Amino acid sequence: MTQVHAPILTASILDLLQPQSGQHFIDATVDGGGHTAALLERSAPDGRVLGIDRDGEMLDHTRQRLGEQVSSGRLVLAHGNFRDLEEIAASSGFGTVDGILFDLGLSSYHLDLSGRGFSFGGKQPLDMRFDPTDTTVESAAEILSARSEREIADLIYELGEERFSRRIARAIVRRRESEPLHLASELRDLVVSALPGPARRHADRSAARVFQALRIAVNDELGAITAALPQALGLLGARGRIAVLAFHSLEDRIVKRFFREQKHSGAVEILTKKPLRADDAEVAANSRAGSAKLRVAAKQR
Repeated sequence: MTQVHAPILTASILDLLQPQSGQHFIDATVDGGGHTAALLERSAPDGRVLGIDRDGEMLDHTRQRLGEQVSSGRLVLAHGNFRDLEEIAASSGFGTVDGILFDLGLSSYHLDLSGRGFSFGGKQPLDMRFDPTDTTVESAAEILSARSEREIADLIYELGEERFSRRIARAIVRRRESEPLHLASELRDLVVSALPGPARRHADRSAARVFQALRIAVNDELGAITAALPQALGLLGARGRIAVLAFHSLEDRIVKRFFREQKHSGAVEILTKKPLRADDAEVAANSRAGSAKLRVAAKQR
């Protein structure tokens, strides 16, 4: 787990959140702890950070990496879903805070090392749960086994924006009549076979969209950020700041709409008139930074 997650746009996040000594922050998506470490450094010597993650393995890694900060009490780690932000903050001893960060990107660990079927390389089980210990959440394989053809097609089209969604859904339903899909590689091969001939030249793009749609559905990612944003605003003190790093249009649209609605009501000032993007150097170092969009707002009252 040496390369768990490369934090993106860290300098811009720090410039806009403006952490200072003694302030309190919430990193709602710890991942590998990169942004958390930066917030701790800038709020030294007595600032505090609450780090939340759905994946206990991410928290274990961060606990090892930032063990001294955990021991001193400057870093508090909590296992949970940020859709329960208010409850987690209260139970962790955090009341009003000065800034909250959401990094909605999928970590390098999940794609490359987790073995949960987030990517379609290798014979990984079709799981895709951020928290594999949560038995209340359906895995990707269970969704593909239980949903109707129309439901699967709508899911792939709406969350993956894949134009061949109906062909792919039909192939999935036909396949499960004889044998359910269990492995990520099986789903990838099925997507390829379902595409019309000319589209197979770009089959991996279609497969990536299908995998994205399933991951979002499994973890209810859009529902989580929709539920969390009002809670985050409520936890901020006056002039406290909320930063959201989004990686696809669906989640970015939710953030953009929420910030605009709150601006119209006088609740926030939007500090990023246009979303900030990674520069060429950062994208060259980390190709996943190319789709990142950072939006930041400051609470007015």
